[in-house]
Amino acid sequence: MASTAFKTYASEHRGRVSLLFLLFLLAIYEFISAGFNAFAIVCALPLIALVVLGAFHFRMFVFWALMFINYVVQWKSMPLPQGIPVSMYNEMLEIILIALAIIDVKEAKFERTANIMLYALMIWCGFCTLEVLNDTCGIGINVGGWYTAARMMGFQLLYAFLVYILYITKPKILINYLYVWGLLALFAVFWVWKQKNIGLTPSENAWLQTRGRSTHILAGGTLIRYFSVYSDAANFGIGIASTAVAFIIFGITTKIKKHRIFFLLIGIACVWGMFPSGTRTATFCLIAGFMVYIFLSKSIKIAIPFTLFFAFAIFILAFTDIGNGNQQIRRMRSAFDKNDASANQRSINQEAMKKYLAEAPWGIGMAVGYQNVPANNKYTFMAKVPPDSEYVFIWIHTGIIGITTFLITMLIMLTGACWIVLFTLKSPSLRGIGAGLCCAFVSIQLGGYGNQVLMQFPNCLIFYGGLSIVYTLPYFEKEWIVYEKEQLAIQEEKKRLKLEKKRAPRV
Repeated sequence: MASTAFKTYASEHRGRVSLLFLLFLLAIYEFISAGFNAFAIVCALPLIALVVLGAFHFRMFVFWALMFINYVVQWKSMPLPQGIPVSMYNEMLEIILIALAIIDVKEAKFERTANIMLYALMIWCGFCTLEVLNDTCGIGINVGGWYTAARMMGFQLLYAFLVYILYITKPKILINYLYVWGLLALFAVFWVWKQKNIGLTPSENAWLQTRGRSTHILAGGTLIRYFSVYSDAANFGIGIASTAVAFIIFGITTKIKKHRIFFLLIGIACVWGMFPSGTRTATFCLIAGFMVYIFLSKSIKIAIPFTLFFAFAIFILAFTDIGNGNQQIRRMRSAFDKNDASANQRSINQEAMKKYLAEAPWGIGMAVGYQNVPANNKYTFMAKVPPDSEYVFIWIHTGIIGITTFLITMLIMLTGACWIVLFTLKSPSLRGIGAGLCCAFVSIQLGGYGNQVLMQFPNCLIFYGGLSIVYTLPYFEKEWIVYEKEQLAIQEEKKRLKLEKKRAPRV
């Protein structure tokens, strides 16, 4: 009976049966000749094919998967396969999404990509490509090492821009994105609360007691800098502070009540979340982001209270002892101490770097690190010194030419986005979203000046992708106005029904 059924299936699906039989033979051959790993790869081919086919039909699912993986890829409690660089998960999903858009070019909104942010990124990525020829240290050209550095320092910015501008094309997708981002940030805040009040997982504690011990256990072991699902406390503190900037601005500018409550809840939670990180730069990032909003808001009603509030907050931190009973607040307050030992050591290191880089205007090279520079090399110090910040890292590896190019392109991108917020968008709530994304970008850039967080996960995709959203907002502003009117009508109807229900018992 089974034999008859198989013959019937085989006659109806000859191609599929033949393909499966050939894959089975290949799998057995690989198992005998190359071992279990090769056997497993062959067995996984049909699954990979199904994933690719599924991606064609469920593209937005791939996009949301990228958002999730980007946020938790460095979570120390996330069990990921060994031997695969964490950046590969993001990069492969980004390339798949871009490839899908190219395949279905008629549906994709490629005309939206032709803007000043794309041109600025192409200049920076072009410079990063030229750096493959940089052999300042005289150790030869390492194409593999260059590509690893270039895709993290340059190409991932371009991937983020393309993915966001091609897939966030409608008001509902934008709102869904803000909700997903907000929920991920809320989970990160919850996890830092859990680390502080309940405890660390075994894998988190193992990292803290080894690699993280010198930077995350302070004050004789009485102060721990918590890092949530991020790579380290600085990355978390600055990333979550920049997220707070965005969501508080979203909250105070939206007209839709349920959005306002959600955005402000996320923003306030993120402000709290930055304190357990003990990251002093986060305080300046938060303040800088809101100070930029004073300019973008074009509103005296917003400018005056914001200015007074932050002037008061800075005064308390810089000139009083209020809150000194809390270790985290004392840690934040030390950011205003001109005699802080950590800041002074950074200044000493940077003075030494200037002398070396005066003779290396292109930097020591992207592929160069402490592991491949001989001890007797002139630039050994530059390869081994802790960069402490993203800007210093770029300066070391690309020189004065590279850091100047990077700064100019970042400024061009930001100026273009701010111009759209100030002069192109008409909807106040959409301007609020654009302003929040611009201010968050400023905040994370300041964080990159103080710490090596700008190109880290999840910050790079979120904030560079977020800035690219600003460039696509004018394309669906009309749809946004219609969407907002519909939501406000639903809101008013619920309010009316609630009022009628409240009045009913009185009749």
